[in-house]
Amino acid sequence: MDGKMKAVVKAKRGYGAELSMIDIPSIRDDEVLIKVKATSICGTDVHIYTWDDWAKNRVKPPYAFGHEFSGEVREIGASVTGINIGDHVSAETHIVCGRCPQCMTGQSHICQETQIIGVDTQGCFAEYVALPAQNVWVNPDNMPAAMASIQEPMGNAMHTVLAGEVAGKTVAVIGCGPIGIMAVGVAKASGASEVIALDINEYRLGLAKGMGATAVINSSKEDVLETIKHLTEGMGVDVVCEMSGHPDAINQGFKMATNGGRVSILSLPVKPVSIDITNDIVFKGLTIQGITGRQMFKTWQQVSRLLKSGQVDASKIITHQFPLEEFEKGFDLMIKGQCGKVILLP
Repeated sequence: MDGKMKAVVKAKRGYGAELSMIDIPSIRDDEVLIKVKATSICGTDVHIYTWDDWAKNRVKPPYAFGHEFSGEVREIGASVTGINIGDHVSAETHIVCGRCPQCMTGQSHICQETQIIGVDTQGCFAEYVALPAQNVWVNPDNMPAAMASIQEPMGNAMHTVLAGEVAGKTVAVIGCGPIGIMAVGVAKASGASEVIALDINEYRLGLAKGMGATAVINSSKEDVLETIKHLTEGMGVDVVCEMSGHPDAINQGFKMATNGGRVSILSLPVKPVSIDITNDIVFKGLTIQGITGRQMFKTWQQVSRLLKSGQVDASKIITHQFPLEEFEKGFDLMIKGQCGKVILLP
């Protein structure tokens, strides 16, 4: 398809982004062209927008960024099968090599050659996006576009929570950004006996409560460890899902975990974190997991089925929707933490 399209472009190194007219991407034989119907802002996009140390060392402007979306297939490459023009789709955002030892043994979510859409390649804050067909996930026709666009981050929450047994266990979710709030809903739907949400943002703690948290803790106002001790009758929590990336919160996570518990870490601390390995990990016999992305495509299937069942009402996490042209409003809300999931509509 020839022509130009609107896109939010990281035009240069530094704070911010701009709306530009750029070429509609062409596709290779193994790719599809998708008309973007809805795209959501991720914390990673905020890193790129604000140009923090991670972004400075990773992304290479100018390019269109963004990686969470849903849309309609408009063109398919000559070698593409199983996908049809008109399909309603979302996409796994990790482009993997298929050849490394991890890919060859069913662990492609930790592929050694991973590229991320909208980070290492052209992204979806645009009217169209071109993607490898192997990354496309076909959605039910009746799934709303905004809901379909947040399956990718919900997959992160799902992967973190379900990286071990949850049913009948106490779960603490540290950090109530959009993915943390989703993790609350997933844990509750998966049979957790108690789901404790921790953050310093009252607005987002309210969203976590609405998603099923049985208790919320404002870490800036309460003694976190004493409160956890009270809530768990002195035992500590069975499962800690660390979503904040804050060194103090991470340390609290290890300290609140019960002996033999699990700590699953999705967050990305920007600096090294000092941990008391002897007392908070070894002597407690903890299982520590680094969580990256989604299991391809096991997690996608889990997310799709959970949404279809209605056991998690993800619409509660979508708090704002803006035209693509008003992207700055969405980023401002994300930076201030006064939102759940923000959707942009091209």
